[in-house]
Amino acid sequence: MPLIAKSPYQPPFYLFNGHLQTIVPSLWRSVPEVAYQRERLELPDGDFLNLDWSRLPKTRPTDGLVIVSHGLEGDASRPYVRGMVRALNRAGLDALAWNYRSCGGEMNRLLRSYHLGDTDDLDLVLRHALATGRYRQAYLVGFSAGGNVTLKYLGEDADRLPAEVQRAAVFSVPTDLEASSVHISKPQNQVYLRRFLKSLREKVRAKAELLPGQVDLDGIEELRDFQEFDSRYTAPMHGFDSAAAYYKSASSGRYLSGIRVPTLLVNAQNDPFLPESCFPRELAAASPFVFLETPPEGGHVGFPEGTPDGEYYSERRAVEFLTAEVPA
Repeated sequence: MPLIAKSPYQPPFYLFNGHLQTIVPSLWRSVPEVAYQRERLELPDGDFLNLDWSRLPKTRPTDGLVIVSHGLEGDASRPYVRGMVRALNRAGLDALAWNYRSCGGEMNRLLRSYHLGDTDDLDLVLRHALATGRYRQAYLVGFSAGGNVTLKYLGEDADRLPAEVQRAAVFSVPTDLEASSVHISKPQNQVYLRRFLKSLREKVRAKAELLPGQVDLDGIEELRDFQEFDSRYTAPMHGFDSAAAYYKSASSGRYLSGIRVPTLLVNAQNDPFLPESCFPRELAAASPFVFLETPPEGGHVGFPEGTPDGEYYSERRAVEFLTAEVPA
């Protein structure tokens, strides 16, 4: 039933296609109002995560907290994360934007990094935040890769989910990783693929410098797509036999039917990153918990608007969904 028939989102007239709606917010948006307080979270395996908090003054024990998960090769400083944090704060919610291993301006200690199915770190961050005793309600927000992690976390083991988690909202999510890796390799999407691979190669080189003798850089410049990169590095570094095995295990689409809290998934139909398999219409139509909204416009992690308060549709929609008496 939660298949949202019509989305009210309309982009500004001058951002008239999915590429503009993706690129312009990424490169030219600024959200200076957010001031983070960083915390270093030491992990049981000897690694660490950098957590960026944005707390309201005079936080009360009954206040809610939102955990915000960024996209591939992003971090808490990205405009889409800061914009969401600002909107959540304006709505009276604390926000915790966490940086994945190797993200947030500092290389992690271990050979492993992060991957798109790594729900254990999200669980650690959430439980660490709840252990402060300040929050009786928690919400999850994720973008792109972070949306995939969030959906997988919600659906893979309902019994593991802390009772404080009430709702979630995710945007521009590649729920089918293998199909998405092929889709982004198409000629019209090469500008995005090249940018991601450049960043990923730099991370591998930094890892090789940090851990001499543990990372083979031979032929790294010859890797031309996600499948080649994931076969060479992501899969073996994280215990998968192959890129195909990684994609199958990590894709959130296979876990959506297990979600038991109201969850909003907003994927734009003109998103240059997403193939048709990332629009789970039949599942949403049959699920009482997964609310699928597929606006014709929006791009990837875009949804820009020209409102005076500077908020984007994704931010207004997340706040509306998370705080509604009855989500819709």
